Amino acid sequence: MKISVKLKQAEPIAISTGSIKLDSFLKFCGAAETGGQAKLIIAEGAVKVNGAVSFQRGKSLVPGDKVAFGGGYWQVVAQ
Repeated sequence: MKISVKLKQAEPIAISTGSIKLDSFLKFCGAAETGGQAKLIIAEGAVKVNGAVSFQRGKSLVPGDKVAFGGGYWQVVAQ
């Protein structure tokens, strides 16, 4: 029996700066409505950065980093 797995493609999110903080990124890509909501989502351990749970709301993301939360999957890209 052959099992095929479809990997979800990350949605590219372009930033015009060299980096962006994780909480700001969640607002920017629409995953969180407010900074406070982003802070809670991160504190709950619901966000993965490059496959690992991140509890650092100020974590600096750079182009190439991938973020997953609530069924969404985004990749930071340079503008």
